[in-house]
Amino acid sequence: MSDWGLESSSTCDYCGAHVSDQFRRVYGDSSDRAHRCGECDSFRRLSRGTGAGVDVAIPDPEIAPGHHGGETA
Repeated sequence: MSDWGLESSSTCDYCGAHVSDQFRRVYGDSSDRAHRCGECDSFRRLSRGTGAGVDVAIPDPEIAPGHHGGETA
């Protein structure tokens, strides 16, 4: 991690993938921290708050592979 803390703020807390400043502002928590991102979660879950650390009822694609966040095929 750099002295400025940029590395941790520009990565997903869950998978470590790079996330943009805009993604963190839109989907992250009140500190602009991304708990999940598009690499490790579905858009359906992200749009309901998982990027900000909110638990949602839609199945997690990491735990229920093939469910794609509960979306139909």
